[in-house]
Amino acid sequence: MSDPNSAFLDYYRCPETFADFKPLAKDFTDAGFFRFGSENICFGPSSSGFWSKSASDLLHDTLQDVRFEQAACLLPFNPTTVVENLRRERYVLPPSSSEKHGRWARWVRRAYYTARPPLPVSVRKFLQRASLRGWDKIAFPQWPVDRTVDQIFETLLILTMKAKGVDRLPFIWFWPDGNSSCAIMTHDVETAAGLKFCPAMMDLEDSCGIKSSFQIIPEKRYCVSESELSQFRNRGFEINVHDLNHDGHLFSDRREFLGRAEKINRYAREYGARGFRSGALYRNLDWYDALDFSYDMSVPNVAQLDPQRGGCCTVFPYFIGKILELPLTTTQDYSLFHILNDYSIDLWKRQIGLIRERHGLISFIVHPDYIISERARNTYLALLEHLSRVRADGKTWFALPGEVDAWWRARARMELVCEDGNWVVRGRGSERARVGFASLEGERVRYTVTPAQEPVQGNPASECR
Repeated sequence: MSDPNSAFLDYYRCPETFADFKPLAKDFTDAGFFRFGSENICFGPSSSGFWSKSASDLLHDTLQDVRFEQAACLLPFNPTTVVENLRRERYVLPPSSSEKHGRWARWVRRAYYTARPPLPVSVRKFLQRASLRGWDKIAFPQWPVDRTVDQIFETLLILTMKAKGVDRLPFIWFWPDGNSSCAIMTHDVETAAGLKFCPAMMDLEDSCGIKSSFQIIPEKRYCVSESELSQFRNRGFEINVHDLNHDGHLFSDRREFLGRAEKINRYAREYGARGFRSGALYRNLDWYDALDFSYDMSVPNVAQLDPQRGGCCTVFPYFIGKILELPLTTTQDYSLFHILNDYSIDLWKRQIGLIRERHGLISFIVHPDYIISERARNTYLALLEHLSRVRADGKTWFALPGEVDAWWRARARMELVCEDGNWVVRGRGSERARVGFASLEGERVRYTVTPAQEPVQGNPASECR
């Protein structure tokens, strides 16, 4: 059984003394859906004995089963297991477990991706709208931004603060230099026309002071020269690998995947790429150990409008073994334009606001291929102008994906220690770190961050001991 405290400690990077979660009982039911508070849907085994096969059912609230034993919290489930089930999308059940259905689904996908290249967008979006019918009726994850994982951690934080009798809990703040949130822009280049448009796209972003990453498909779709790759690098943009050939079958068969993974890893070394994204956001996180990347960007926060349903239910990076996941937390441009038929930035602005409010990672996919037309390009320019205003307030860190990866790994190695009654962050890169504090406003968590990395006075009676 996984350590019930590990996910909480990795998330907050707080001293271990603040996390003491223990199982309420040794016997657990089979995995299913239940609640942990009114807003938090969980999936996993529970000793409460009440669970459901569907997230839309009337679910038992396990928060009422929590008990305190001295300064420990006794829970009817393992929080690390539940969080990993959500992040790794283990709650997603296949439409049918039958072998016949599985073969049929694979045949349909193969047929679609074989016919896809010459299909006009009008035909593709008709087929995709048909396949996505009913997406807006899906109750979980919650559209347009789901924070279930983050809310579970906040609920755990409230419980441990009450158990230990403290009015605030110190931790290593999420982002460097005291930034309140983070934003990254990424581009998946799907066609030769999209590759040709990339220089113009870089010009647009340079005019707004924003740098981004471009994900390149190594085989079959187009040929990319070393001079084109150098142009991205020389202008301060980032290059990552996008699938192998974007045929929709990267994760269809384990043996075939392993062969493709070898090629993908070779292209990563050739391009000098540290990041990866799969085609159409197809994914199997349990196979990621075959990929030699520092970070991945293939998991949506909410996947209602993607071919593979699910979502990681968090707006923060997290580790999948050795790989750091930078989840996609906003709607793709293709889905916005061609599935929702929306050429405004209203949805993007709403998602940005929701994520900034809770200090998360705002991440975008905008395809060069789909903003060549004047109407789409004007929408993207409006987004860039809005992001420029967001950046101007000085509270959001605009970074390349590789920079976020480097920071999150550095933060994971730092420690928050008490020295002479003061809280201090120690470790490589700690000069950019800040001490954050979580406190309670009623039954809600409020975060504050210190303005500079300097010793922060603790409360010797309750905190720094």
